[in-house]
Amino acid sequence: MDASVLIVGNPQFLKTFLDQIRTITSGKVEESANPEDALSKVQAKQYAILIVQATQNGSLELCKQVKEQLQLSWTYCILINDPSYSLSEGKAADPRREQIICAEALEGGADAYLPLTCTPTGDPGSTLAEYRLLKAHILAGWRSVQFYQKLLQTNDVLSTLALADPLTELNNRRAMEWELPRQIQNARTYITDLSVIMMDVDHFKSVNDTYGHQVGDRVLQLLSTRLQHNLRLQDTLFRYGGEEFLVVLNQTSGEEAKIVAKRLRYQINEQPFNVDGTIAIEITISVGIASLKASDDHKGESLVKRADHNLLRAKAKGTNQVLYSDDTLY
Repeated sequence: MDASVLIVGNPQFLKTFLDQIRTITSGKVEESANPEDALSKVQAKQYAILIVQATQNGSLELCKQVKEQLQLSWTYCILINDPSYSLSEGKAADPRREQIICAEALEGGADAYLPLTCTPTGDPGSTLAEYRLLKAHILAGWRSVQFYQKLLQTNDVLSTLALADPLTELNNRRAMEWELPRQIQNARTYITDLSVIMMDVDHFKSVNDTYGHQVGDRVLQLLSTRLQHNLRLQDTLFRYGGEEFLVVLNQTSGEEAKIVAKRLRYQINEQPFNVDGTIAIEITISVGIASLKASDDHKGESLVKRADHNLLRAKAKGTNQVLYSDDTLY
């Protein structure tokens, strides 16, 4: 086990448990003298396991603060209280008091509460049993942290899959709806141009009707690859849906977007798409262009709507066209 651990307590507490914990985990074990210092360390390094002396002022608040922070909430918090603490104050040990402290610890955000002695008892059997209990809880905490980390990795994979088009492996429309607002914000913050290109394959239905949907799918894959190879590093390509594609052109004016669009149209029309070495299919694209205006909404819905409108007008006036302004075809 290589769990990283931060142990928080007074000198006697640290002296008792530091060496024990270092025999349990091969991960980094560090110490902190008080909860205030411990919170800063946890925020900076994100330890897997936090072991805190329950009798220190602020110990419960430390666990609560850690659990309330989303990026730290997976940290496994163990509170340790010395049952002999009451005896040192001249009080008899009260099991009900221990139950109340345990309840308060768990309610406050601790994952576990352990009544362990912080001073030598002279009873080897008792010492071994307490060490075994501490080790078991640290192992349980490490399993919990590992499960959480695997869950995060799985969620990352699922998020990636949700934003990717399975056929072309391009970013999909959902990804565009997440990315475009960010690009618009950057353009407005740094006062730069932003344009979008909306493309549609002309008469693509006839490809499916003539050759079948498998061939049609392969054409879309080849088309996606050709588009990617003819875009700039700052351009982001999305499969918008069906045979429609959208490109976000960062730091690009409308006139510059027109140059990009004309190049893409030429590259698509220049050479047939060879499917499995047996079928050569010629296709063309129609393109609509729009550039960011001050009046556009922050999500980019009006910007995309204008590009789509120009695309529809380009297709209505003839295939293999690029339309940027309201009255000009290229």
